[in-house]
Amino acid sequence: MPELLPDPVQYAVPAFVVLVLIEMLVAWRVDPTRYEPKDTLTSLLLGTGSTVAGALTGSAVVALSVWLYQFRLFDIGYVWWAWILVFFLDDLAYYVFHRLAHRVRYFWASHVIHHSSQHYNLSTALRQTWTGFFSLSFAFTLPLALLGFPVPMLLFASGVNLIYQFWIHTEAIDRMPRWFEAFFNTPSHHRVHHATNPRYLDKNYAGMLIIWDRMFGSFEAERADDRPRYGIIRNLGSFNLFWAAFHEWIGMAKDVATVPGWKNKLGYILAPPGWSHDGSRDTSDTIKERWREAGGENSAPVGQERPQAVPAE
Repeated sequence: MPELLPDPVQYAVPAFVVLVLIEMLVAWRVDPTRYEPKDTLTSLLLGTGSTVAGALTGSAVVALSVWLYQFRLFDIGYVWWAWILVFFLDDLAYYVFHRLAHRVRYFWASHVIHHSSQHYNLSTALRQTWTGFFSLSFAFTLPLALLGFPVPMLLFASGVNLIYQFWIHTEAIDRMPRWFEAFFNTPSHHRVHHATNPRYLDKNYAGMLIIWDRMFGSFEAERADDRPRYGIIRNLGSFNLFWAAFHEWIGMAKDVATVPGWKNKLGYILAPPGWSHDGSRDTSDTIKERWREAGGENSAPVGQERPQAVPAE
């Protein structure tokens, strides 16, 4: 097994572009509202910026991983069973990161970019963060290098995981076969994750395997009587590229700078998104609690229309 493995994402990018174009043509005939030109352009530019940011910081991540690998507990190497194990462990590491990215504002400040579109299509998959390095998203797979998985193997597994997640960002596919839905992440499961409906908040964090959500109590099935509404609780209201990339970092910095007391300052960094020292804002927990008190568990609005993105100012 060679020490240098190909970057699967580079080979997948042309397929991403072709599939986005195909879905746009299908949407044009079936449901034109699935794509909004300015929203799609914003997603593509955010994806381009994320690629540039990754190129600038990737060598530092690799260098840190290689440095940690010298202190590995085991010499696992490239044996056949290691490939199977690394895909499961890498996916579990992604689940942990992804769950924290929704429950800790510091991580959310970077991840929110991916959820900021009010449309759900393949271009949304390309709406990626520019600040993943600063939010330490790479740190969650570092323990695997310490265990003894070769760094090229870890990079390859992470690339495959990222590629897999592209196709699940679509409304063109309703359900996969039942056995597939039980084990893997699917468009239906991931539509739930991107939805702002109270029933769906903080659910389905899976990368490739939905089994982690089923095991750790974060699974929610998509329901026909509660159609997903996409975006974030407070939508951007603009297609401004830099506002999309940095708005949560700016908001967090303002909160930390103006609130009194170190405990409150840390709360605005480490507490869930929406937390406030005076309780004046909503977190996903408070939204869901009000929904339950109103009987939301037993009823849901039918025939909800997808909200349209607000035009750029």
